[in-house]
Amino acid sequence: MLVLAIDTSTPAVTAGLATLAGADVSVLAERVTINPRAHGELITPHVLDAAREAGVTLREVDAIVCGVGPGPFTGLRAGMATAAALAHGLGIDAYPVCSLDAIAATAQAGEPFLAVTDARRREVYWAAYDADGHRADGPHVQAPEPLGLPVAAGDGALLYADKLAVRTIEPRYPTVAGLVTAARPSFDAEPAPLTPLYLRRPDATEPGARKRVTA
Repeated sequence: MLVLAIDTSTPAVTAGLATLAGADVSVLAERVTINPRAHGELITPHVLDAAREAGVTLREVDAIVCGVGPGPFTGLRAGMATAAALAHGLGIDAYPVCSLDAIAATAQAGEPFLAVTDARRREVYWAAYDADGHRADGPHVQAPEPLGLPVAAGDGALLYADKLAVRTIEPRYPTVAGLVTAARPSFDAEPAPLTPLYLRRPDATEPGARKRVTA
């Protein structure tokens, strides 16, 4: 099974191709650029570059995996819109993956741990995992503080290691291997909708009724 993986939930713009045989994930090509302002600009070129490096065409892809956050509104939309458009055009399924699960899928903790990413505004997105990488709590968004586990992966863990009171481990961002590994249990069923995990309420709100002005 040939899988295209996309994630734009963090400052990393990530796309790549991997084969899946049973539980074995083999990454054929991966493109990553750390630039929180270039998700829309770079994600499609990264997809095309990865396909060229892997020596395949997009018509050969069997499924698409897309990180759906938690993450910022603009970044998530770039990756998810790309995944949805490609899936529609190619006539294949697109599978959503919690981006924190993708980080956890390749973390080598050996004990319960956290996956933590930067949510900006001095906050973090986080989820807790058991020693086997299965999510036990989350995802949540909050100010960084001790969360009861001493080990954490993700860029938020590195940024706020002292406040979280954790020892940091790799990976820092979702990888192609992590995205495909996290999505693997979903491939035997119909994919869930590509629904973004924003976690925060929107900054913009509908205006209320106008106040009446009397003379």
